[in-house]
Amino acid sequence: MSAPAYLTLAEASLLIKNRELSPVTLTERCFKRADKLQPHLHAFVLMTRDTAMAEARKAEAEIAAGRWLGPMHGIPIGIKDIYSTRGVPTTCHSNLLKDHVPSEDAETVRRLKEAGAVIMGKLATDEFAFGTGTNLPFPVARNPWNVDHVPSGSSSGSGVGLATGQFLGATGSDTGGSIRSPAASNGVAGIKPTYGLVSRAGIFPLSFTADTAGPMGWTTEDCAIQLQVMAGYDPKDPASVDLPLPDYHQELGKPAKGLKVGVIRHFYEGRDGSDPETIGIFNQAYDAMRGLGVELRDVTLPDLMDFHACGRAVILPEIYAIHRAMLEKTPELYGEITRERARLGALVTSEEYHRGQRFRRQLIDRILKSMEGLDLLIAPSAYGAPAHVSEIEIFPYFGKPNLSMPFNLSGQPAHAICVGFGREGLPRSLQIVGRHFDEATVLRLGHAYEKATPWRDRRPAV
Repeated sequence: MSAPAYLTLAEASLLIKNRELSPVTLTERCFKRADKLQPHLHAFVLMTRDTAMAEARKAEAEIAAGRWLGPMHGIPIGIKDIYSTRGVPTTCHSNLLKDHVPSEDAETVRRLKEAGAVIMGKLATDEFAFGTGTNLPFPVARNPWNVDHVPSGSSSGSGVGLATGQFLGATGSDTGGSIRSPAASNGVAGIKPTYGLVSRAGIFPLSFTADTAGPMGWTTEDCAIQLQVMAGYDPKDPASVDLPLPDYHQELGKPAKGLKVGVIRHFYEGRDGSDPETIGIFNQAYDAMRGLGVELRDVTLPDLMDFHACGRAVILPEIYAIHRAMLEKTPELYGEITRERARLGALVTSEEYHRGQRFRRQLIDRILKSMEGLDLLIAPSAYGAPAHVSEIEIFPYFGKPNLSMPFNLSGQPAHAICVGFGREGLPRSLQIVGRHFDEATVLRLGHAYEKATPWRDRRPAV
């Protein structure tokens, strides 16, 4: 069967299951598109063509023999280059690890392989998921909607490749917005799961108490399919929580009607960087949700700057603790921006770190208090259009507060979805936030919204 120019993961999965689409053909098409776009957009740091094609042929033979493993079987995906991959370089986009070849897969990679996914290669990321700039071993990824604007990070290659159909699913990580920010800038979907839901074993750490791993996709449905495979208890991750998992894909079928959702307007409206056009796009999204039978009401959380300051007080010293030895031994091997950002953590005292953790607990309590009588919260994923490449700052900590940080601190699930485009043709995004371990409701609203609006029919003109 001849497949359309772009398929979602869910669409391709159904065609493969029904033997109307060959995993080999699909993977070949993805590589053909990736080969064409790589010189311009740099989504990959490494393509593993030979092993991917072998995996695709294996999947095709298994399915032909009646051994279909599930929705990920035969699906081409990309792996963010902080996830360990057995026998394949895992560089964290850094000269420090450019020759590093792990002997084991990250637990999430192992699960994806076990589910039959076809691994096309390793994807561009900010260096150590933290900094971009010069002195890096590979080019930085470029935004496919407009290469003069950032794709955001740190899961930049994941967002770029998904938007352009180079693969149908991807892994990301989120410590301060690194799934949601590139999802917003590239017009795709991405969920930061609840802290402890998805194993981080085998993923290079950035912050012990904020790191989360999760899926990205063109649609919410694609994220749900991947999350089903990636989630679940892993004793190798000390933060992992042993809980039964719902069927995330099946839960998407429940209607959004009756959901009670709090809108956090004050995070965005009236702040520097907000603009009337983006506010109008958000208001149209709220109207579309009301049309689905969702009940919206405004809620007030603590000031965004409180979350921003608390996040920096907690996360920066954890980053420094992880990188201290390498910073002291070989600082010249870091990119300039990564090195200078990581050094900031040395300025946070032990007292300040512990005060930050206590303040974090207070902020979490206030979020949960604000959710009484509500199922979900909604807030902007980004201030508007992705920034121009000339606006990258070494220290982006002393200006606009981070819109993603509140839910890294709280550990709640937060899912970014595209809700429209500005006059300049760049995407806009909202994040849907749920109670701890209630990814199913978060994804349900995202899916219902996407089905009711036209934004998943629009791709970048590359």
